[in-house]
Amino acid sequence: MTANSRCSAAEPPGLETQRREVESLLRECELCAGDSWYLVEHRWFQQWKEFVETGDQNSSSFPGQIDNTELFEDLDSYHVKERLVENEDFVLVPAEAWHKLLVWYGMVVGQPPLERKVVDLPSTLKVEVYPVEIFLCLHSNMDNVITAQFSRADNIQSIQRAMCQVFSVPPGSECRLWMKSSDSSCERLRNLHVSVLDACLSSGMTVIMETRNADGTWPSSRPQIMRNSVEDQDSYRGQSGVCGLTNLGNTCFMNSALQCLSNTPPLTEYFLQSSYLEELNFTNPLGMKGEIAEAYADVIKQMWSGRHYSVVPRVFKTKVGHFASQFLGYQQHDSQELLSFLLDGLHEDLNRVKNKEYIELRDAEGRPDQEVAEEAWRNHRRRNDSVIVDTFHGLFKSTLVCPECLKVSVTFDPFCYLSVPLPVSKERVMEVFYVSLDPYAKPVQHRVVVPKAGKVSDLCSALSEMTDVPPSQMVVADVFNHHFFKIYNSDESLSCILDRDDIFVYELSVQEEQQEEQVLLALYLRERSHYRDYGSGSSSYGTSLFGHPLLLGVPRSSCSQEALYNLFLQRLARYVRCPDPSEELEEEEEDDDEEDLYKTQTNGISDDEQQEEAERVEPSQTQLSEDATANSQSDATATVDPPPELNHTQPPQDHSQEAPNGSGLQTELLPPAAGTSEESLCGNTSRTDATSESPAEQTPQPGEEEREEDKQEEACSPSPLTNEQSTKRRACPKRRKSLFIIQAVNSNGTTERGSGEGGSAVSFSSQPYVAIDWDPDMKKRFYNENEAEKYDKHSSMEVPQQQTTVQLQECIELFTTVETLEEENPWYCPVCKKHQLATKKLDLWSLPEVLIIHLKRFSYTKFTREKLDSIVDFPLRDLDFSGCLLRKKLSNGEPPSCYDLIAVSNHYGGLRDGHYTSYAVNKDNGQWYYFDDSKVTYAREPQIVTNAAYVLFYHRQDKIRKPTLPPPNTSPASSTPQPANETITSCKDDGAEPGASSYVTMETD
Repeated sequence: MTANSRCSAAEPPGLETQRREVESLLRECELCAGDSWYLVEHRWFQQWKEFVETGDQNSSSFPGQIDNTELFEDLDSYHVKERLVENEDFVLVPAEAWHKLLVWYGMVVGQPPLERKVVDLPSTLKVEVYPVEIFLCLHSNMDNVITAQFSRADNIQSIQRAMCQVFSVPPGSECRLWMKSSDSSCERLRNLHVSVLDACLSSGMTVIMETRNADGTWPSSRPQIMRNSVEDQDSYRGQSGVCGLTNLGNTCFMNSALQCLSNTPPLTEYFLQSSYLEELNFTNPLGMKGEIAEAYADVIKQMWSGRHYSVVPRVFKTKVGHFASQFLGYQQHDSQELLSFLLDGLHEDLNRVKNKEYIELRDAEGRPDQEVAEEAWRNHRRRNDSVIVDTFHGLFKSTLVCPECLKVSVTFDPFCYLSVPLPVSKERVMEVFYVSLDPYAKPVQHRVVVPKAGKVSDLCSALSEMTDVPPSQMVVADVFNHHFFKIYNSDESLSCILDRDDIFVYELSVQEEQQEEQVLLALYLRERSHYRDYGSGSSSYGTSLFGHPLLLGVPRSSCSQEALYNLFLQRLARYVRCPDPSEELEEEEEDDDEEDLYKTQTNGISDDEQQEEAERVEPSQTQLSEDATANSQSDATATVDPPPELNHTQPPQDHSQEAPNGSGLQTELLPPAAGTSEESLCGNTSRTDATSESPAEQTPQPGEEEREEDKQEEACSPSPLTNEQSTKRRACPKRRKSLFIIQAVNSNGTTERGSGEGGSAVSFSSQPYVAIDWDPDMKKRFYNENEAEKYDKHSSMEVPQQQTTVQLQECIELFTTVETLEEENPWYCPVCKKHQLATKKLDLWSLPEVLIIHLKRFSYTKFTREKLDSIVDFPLRDLDFSGCLLRKKLSNGEPPSCYDLIAVSNHYGGLRDGHYTSYAVNKDNGQWYYFDDSKVTYAREPQIVTNAAYVLFYHRQDKIRKPTLPPPNTSPASSTPQPANETITSCKDDGAEPGASSYVTMETD
């Protein structure tokens, strides 16, 4: 309100009335934060007081129009002078008094009223004579700077409105402000409702405003965008929402969850319309100060801009790791756990309830369910009100019954998703190799059904029914990298054995009562290198394990070198040919020549030195080798496919490979069985020439690579041994005719040990392990690798394994089944006054607009950990919950309970590794897509139901909006079942082979 002359519409009151009214306002008005007060020049105000005190309207002391000229530095900018003093240079009057004076006397033409706000400073209220003077500019034009003044009581939104007006920003543009101080550092002004004072804005600072680009990015922090070429940066136009997410390193779990949420129509439209900006909650102590919501909004707007092939969600990943430390780094995680955190974080960041009131929960106490449910939902909405609650929250009924006093407690609790269990079978199928006593019998692969909670003895019993061999004559062992990773006791749990383990069951001979005690002897096969290894200061020959080990029952008296040599020849008779006398003589001469050749290649070690070392070796001792080089080929089982570069068909010419690193491998042993032993060896060496008969041709199971790494870490490192060589064995001429040399070793077959007492080749202080070392030439002549690799398949292997299929309805019914609480989670009974293992039953009461169903595929118990690969048959349309809802009769206006599928999060792999992808239907064109990190391909409905489905997203039919665009023209479906038919978006940086766009490569992170 401004007046330019003394004239007014109403005649001013008498002078006494004027004096009384103004003085009353000056005396009674108190400072209140946010109120307006006005500056009046001190001289003019004093003259006015004299004028009204005279009581004469024609007095010469008439003040005239309000004139604040003395308060301005100049009359062009009307900038207030610095260092003005109250009651000397100016007087502060409340807004009501100012308006009265303005009506009565008017104001000098052109002068602005000097309005000032009352600010709430720490511990005091004060009229802000000098407002904050800040500089305003746009991010796109930093040179065009405008100066403006704002009160410390103004909010940041008023600055944004002023900047939009000054810089002519188009209406509807999404803006954000940055505060720049003198040290050039910038800080986001996130909360537009906070005051200038609370935002720490002071005079001299600069506020920069930027507007969101058309592709959803911000000019100040444009993220990396995966594009096929530089030319495509501004020309690409794709379907909105059909956009990949780059894998930052084991972040496929996050990408899968984001793609499912991105294709949830009500949530995505909420963010695309920028409705979240008005609901950001910066004061919620349970929230993330709005940062999670803003980071998620940035990802969604970029994905739905239609201008990106793939988006790099690095900022979002950083924000998630900042507020949830479990997601820091680049380890693999669970997509459902990320989804749970994200929904909760978005809810708290967007909670419309700023101050949550305390609400005491009441039990039903016999009241009708309808009344209790409505009360529970009202109480929930009084503390939790957000788009997440509107979209994802439902209500279920929880009934607890005390087993002692039969007290029934009924409560209604909200839920954001349903975690439904899968029916768990009490049995498991195991594949094992059975090695019989017959030396000429090949190993036989069996498929047996055993109890999940069973013991090793149960495995032997199941195998006994197929082989007619008593379980007492069986020993079970885990073979890995040509040595025994573990020898199991009969009372050990089968849960220790994973499906990918290579399990061998060895038959032992019957031990008679009067027969002497037997030793359970573990036998390894090793190949000696052509050249010696001097890497660790020793001149012994390097060795490498090959083939499969054996378990033999050997009488103690038969553990001499000669007895074991003949026994081993007998056990290996199927694939080891015994030389005839003429070959032995030739071999002896070759050995002499070969030893002489080795002596000339010792790199500085003289013959005399070698002779001295050889003389120090006792005649009964075996050859000791140094730095055993472990063959990294896997065992001949149905789960491992060997690397093609590892080939022991020819003698190795390079012994520089290191044995598996690590130490401390603990092998549990069975007690020795008595009786003579006539077992045969399943000798699986090189698998380079493996045919269809070889177990190496079987499909590798997911996670085998990690399994191998784990076991290599536990394998012992080779330790060098010196001063014991066998290059000269003239004291024992028979050994030069031997096909192999027997050596006592450790459990890994990499470190030699001393001989036993009384001329025995092994020590009986612990589980004995021996290795037979082959010269490469002898192995090539007398060891038949092809025959050693052969095995037979039992008829049980021919029966195809049927994939277990369950209906989604069965899982939901299992969710609502009565269960007894576990001891770790008892319920406190208010009647018994103690904790009870009550029975609990959950029932669905009301369902949300978007229903998330989490299939609990990962099963963890005290004894087992497994992933359930059962196929859950879930409908793509018309999922009807009317039979599952506890409330059978719906009142008028209540929504139906039929749902259609809109997204699926998939998990491929096992417990500790795997890969996440997702299927989703686009809300605009109704087409299904397959999202595999940065690759996006068309999908067909028959592909969606698989045993990899992990999290399901269903949208209620009454809320589904019809597509606004026609479906795209997809290529003809491929006859080969693939996760997708045709690549829509793919980045050249992904390393995909040319021409392979119609296939999706499933890779483990």
